[in-house]
Amino acid sequence: MASHRLPAAIRAPFEARTWRAFLHVLIGLPLSVVWFALSISFVSAGAGLLITFLGVPILAGALAMCRGFGAVERTRARALLGLDVRAPEQVRGRTGGAFSWMGAMLKSGASWRHLLYAVVHMPWAVFSFSVTVAFFAWGWSLFTYPLWQWVFPMYAGQAGLQLYGDGTHDLYLDSSFEIAVTSGIGLLFVMAGPWLLRGFVAVDRLLVSGLLGPSRLASRVTELESDRGVVVDTAAADLRRIERDLHDGAQARLAALAMDLGLAKEKLAEDPRAAAVLVDEAHGEVKLALQELRDLARGIHPAVLTDRGLDAALSAIASRCAVPVSVSVDLPARPVQAIEGIAYFTVSELLQNVSRHARARRAWVDVWRTGNRLMLQVRDDGVGGAEAVAGHGLSSLSDRVGAVDGVLAVDSPTGGPTTVTVELPWRA
Repeated sequence: MASHRLPAAIRAPFEARTWRAFLHVLIGLPLSVVWFALSISFVSAGAGLLITFLGVPILAGALAMCRGFGAVERTRARALLGLDVRAPEQVRGRTGGAFSWMGAMLKSGASWRHLLYAVVHMPWAVFSFSVTVAFFAWGWSLFTYPLWQWVFPMYAGQAGLQLYGDGTHDLYLDSSFEIAVTSGIGLLFVMAGPWLLRGFVAVDRLLVSGLLGPSRLASRVTELESDRGVVVDTAAADLRRIERDLHDGAQARLAALAMDLGLAKEKLAEDPRAAAVLVDEAHGEVKLALQELRDLARGIHPAVLTDRGLDAALSAIASRCAVPVSVSVDLPARPVQAIEGIAYFTVSELLQNVSRHARARRAWVDVWRTGNRLMLQVRDDGVGGAEAVAGHGLSSLSDRVGAVDGVLAVDSPTGGPTTVTVELPWRA
């Protein structure tokens, strides 16, 4: 875009992002004052009345109110800062009654974090509001001084903006040079203001994401539940693939073999030569069935991987690829069997994609260890354009890798080359 040809320092004061952040800071002060006043009032009242039964429902209601404040703040951050923070887990009592709900609310760590946000954010909002408004007001007023300097001699009876005066000496910004310098200083303020503002809203983003979202434990549980679903779906898909391969391949050949042997048995006495032909055909079917069973077993878990590790197993895959593949494996030891198997099948599927879609002349596979991570990289010099989008093979492969806390990154510009980098936990 044409606007992006300008330096970021010049663009920043006029970008919508800057003015959304400015609006966020402006709105933040009055809201934070309301949140702080109500939260402190109700929590103090509830804590003071804990000696009686009335304190418990007041304190639980105050925490529920703080969670409502948090919902408003998350919406404000999403609309003005582009920060999407999930709501924390809902508070539910074990028995479903009011007393159970109050107990659950008082035990909820997320509710107390919402209260902490209401208390902490108010002084921060006062500071950020004061500095931001002063910075922007002085910056834009000084920058535009040449446009409104005429107000002073016409309506105030003085030459310009008074910089100094003690009854004997007066200094006004009224000459062309002084007006230009004033505007230049204002321009510096205008250009620096957005970066100062971004620093302020970065703190707001940390407060919202750290205090108003789900706990790390709850997020981890949700992530593990999602990963478990991916693993279950993947296992079911693999079972369907194995069943389909057995039904359409080896099972069909073995059925044809049984029929041929049955015909050969019937012809053995009356036509030994025809029976020999049928037995020879059956022998060929046996070889093909055995080969298909070997391929199927290799697809489940290859023996070479178990016996000799990734280096030999990936070299075996590369030898069957439609394009020449260079394999480099630099590992000090073998990872756990599950990670080793995922690494093997990941490279196998990526090389299948190279053979089918890349139109490449060469491919390269590199495997190494960095810290406690196993790194895989598959490159080719093909036409590029690969994407890990929903409905494509790379998307399902990314889900499988993510199910074990791995990461799959695709760099495939149109025209190539394509580089797929996979990061897996070592777990040795």
